[in-house]
Amino acid sequence: MIILGIESSCDETSVGIVRDGKELLANVVASSMDLHAQYGGVIPEIAARSHIEVIIPVLKQALAEAACTWDDIDAIAVTYGPGQSGGLLIGVLMACTLAILKNKPLYAVNHVEAHLYANFLTESKVEAIVPRSEQPTFPMLGIIVSGLHTQLVFFRDHFDYIMLGQTQDDAIGEAYDKVARLLGLPYPGGYHVTRLAAEGNAKAYKLPKARLEGKYDFSFSGLKTAVLRLCQKLVGQDYTLPSIEIPHLLDDEQKADVAACFARTACETIVDKVLIAYEEYQPKSVIIGGGVAADRELRRQLAEKLPQSIEYPSLKLCGDNGAMVATLGYYKASRSASQADPYSLHIAPSLSM
Repeated sequence: MIILGIESSCDETSVGIVRDGKELLANVVASSMDLHAQYGGVIPEIAARSHIEVIIPVLKQALAEAACTWDDIDAIAVTYGPGQSGGLLIGVLMACTLAILKNKPLYAVNHVEAHLYANFLTESKVEAIVPRSEQPTFPMLGIIVSGLHTQLVFFRDHFDYIMLGQTQDDAIGEAYDKVARLLGLPYPGGYHVTRLAAEGNAKAYKLPKARLEGKYDFSFSGLKTAVLRLCQKLVGQDYTLPSIEIPHLLDDEQKADVAACFARTACETIVDKVLIAYEEYQPKSVIIGGGVAADRELRRQLAEKLPQSIEYPSLKLCGDNGAMVATLGYYKASRSASQADPYSLHIAPSLSM
């Protein structure tokens, strides 16, 4: 069974083609990141225009790279939420139109859930992508860490899961981006914080971790504020100093140390909860998905503290991509999940798992 997946929830327009939920045939991604860099973050209207411009070329390229015609495609999967309304609309309209014109089954996919399904790819015809050596086994503990989502999920089987906890404010990726702006780093912030953190002393300063009633819930807004107060103190000012002035007052060593201490504390916040969940639920596999899954400090801490090793998806599959959507679509199709009606499928920007 060959599934074509469409992803357009943020600033990446992507089409992935996957065979039998494990073999990657194509994964084409067109990012509008360069257009957003001057604004320090994604501008939804600009992203939506970019999706309109590139989605057809991306689709054609994916089919060509997979050496597939529409006769080979068994079903279409598309992200219908969560995400930015403009981007979701473009992807869903394209998927619905193709499902009608090509007479293909259509499956609506949750973007957050799809991030974890990149872990089920174990074969790849795409040279730049090295997949995992084997698929995870159930029961499994899923860690979702991205720009807008931080969640801990326990899976008994496909589509049989319980949400253990999630962020109550900022997601970890969002916190990375805000700290990046505080330090005067360019967009995308998380990438540059991670690089700078590698040069700093992760024990130079002590930063707080949130204490919440929910055993598996997360919070990063307090940590972000603590970094702001630390930076104001380092430059000899109080809380009245505007954050926009801080990058010009910190020296390079201070910036690197702040980045390292922030990254260590943010990742510890995740790992602490993962260890508690691991002890309670005793999963056979632990998987991770989302852009922050590529973070070196998070990987280091998990390798150091978790009793079992984690096999990560390819770095190119940590961010938003069509391959993860197609993979989840395969498991929906193979397990006879409900099909979406291409004449009535609506986007769900605030969709949750």
